[in-house]
Amino acid sequence: MSDSILVMRDIDKAFAGVPALRKACLDLRAGEVHALMGENGAGKSTLMKILTGIYYRDAGTIILGGQPVVFLNPREAQDAGIVIVHQELNLMPHLSVAQNIYIGRERMRGKIIDDRQMILDARKLFQHLNIDINPASTMSDLTVGRQQMCEIAKAISTDARIIVFDEPTAALTESEVNELFKIIGELRRKDIGIIYISHRMDEIKRITDRVTVMRDGEYVGTVDSASSSKDDIVKMMVGRVVYEEPKTKSSVPPDAPVVLRVEGLKAGRMVKDVSFSLHRGEILGVAGLMGAGRTEMARAIFGADRRDAGTIYVNNQKVNIRSPKDAVAAGISYLSEDRKRYGVMVEMDVTENTTLPTLSNFQTGIFINNAKERASVREYISRLSIKTPSERQQVRKLSGGNQQKIVIAKWLIRDSQILIFDEPTRGIDVGAKAEIYELMNRLVRQGKSIVMISSELSEILRMSDRILVMCEGRKTAEISIDVANQEDIMHAAMLRE
Repeated sequence: MSDSILVMRDIDKAFAGVPALRKACLDLRAGEVHALMGENGAGKSTLMKILTGIYYRDAGTIILGGQPVVFLNPREAQDAGIVIVHQELNLMPHLSVAQNIYIGRERMRGKIIDDRQMILDARKLFQHLNIDINPASTMSDLTVGRQQMCEIAKAISTDARIIVFDEPTAALTESEVNELFKIIGELRRKDIGIIYISHRMDEIKRITDRVTVMRDGEYVGTVDSASSSKDDIVKMMVGRVVYEEPKTKSSVPPDAPVVLRVEGLKAGRMVKDVSFSLHRGEILGVAGLMGAGRTEMARAIFGADRRDAGTIYVNNQKVNIRSPKDAVAAGISYLSEDRKRYGVMVEMDVTENTTLPTLSNFQTGIFINNAKERASVREYISRLSIKTPSERQQVRKLSGGNQQKIVIAKWLIRDSQILIFDEPTRGIDVGAKAEIYELMNRLVRQGKSIVMISSELSEILRMSDRILVMCEGRKTAEISIDVANQEDIMHAAMLRE
């Protein structure tokens, strides 16, 4: 690999007087895949937003291709050959796939946008990338994983010199991940530099050349991926070793009462006939491949999507859930996999997001007791280690992991007895994962019950007392944790009736 094509040195950035970056550093070589790692709130996203012109640095130097540069907006960075594939999708759901890819760079026929040409160009791009997506499709009709592949194709279509991938595989299936890695291999052969943000250690070891670690907004160090162990990197990130041992025995008493029972649930095309029970103090893991119907099942139970058939019982009482309001009233809460669309209101502050479902708890007559409300939110900020300058910080200015914690805090304040967590640690680093795991274990020890949907088998095996496996909208297996293994789960996840 050649000399560095990008050097960032001593970058400082503060928000409302609170430092987010202090002398942060990064260098990238042509044709290199360079991992950028750190806990949520470590400053990774802030550093990349400075690189791509979203934020302006307070101090420090950026050298691109041997020349100092200053980007005042993302367009200037893109014109210089730097693009980012964000973890949170930035797509227009009502437009076509082709229109999304070429937005701001539309193909024109005279003064008229040439949609036909954009569809043809997008089809060639997808064929080159071996992506099977119809460019004429409406973006909202695609799964989150397919939308992510469109975001990646959009970045590649700009003829970039440097591409930043921010958790690109979080919503992808295993086959889509393999296709992405082939694409990255092609990009590096063209001497394109890649900054790869991920918390998945197997990916880091598989495709990256070097790893730069940040902690609390500061540069910790850079190491070679091949010669560094997982424990070495994790210790750099969090200052301690985080172990991920699978659970081998259920902690639920044999006589624990059933708090949720679902019988014959059907919803749309994705949920065909699902029945299961959940006991008090239990974590029921739900495994399956992308498109298995896990999220659709959760949304139907919560009343977010219409239920075509099936019966739901809470504490042996039949409940008629027609909307999320009905579910919340029945003691059920739902943490969505898509926190940006369904979990938080990014323009509102931490307090407003956290107390939205429980405002009546803070009312005195017709007025909100602001002091009581803020005190409660500060308690959960402390309990969940949410990194924010204050409870009045806008949520959009927080890292993805801290936004996830705010969604959890929202339902903890509500004190729901049944919690449905859909991909609870998606896009969250190993240190924050350990905190979320401990929180979940603490909740079930307190008598709450959790349905945990996860695409990570290691997470399913670490946290579950029992595992429900789905394939193509049906339950294909129910496995006790004391006999569960990855092979049996994957076999059931691919078992087509």
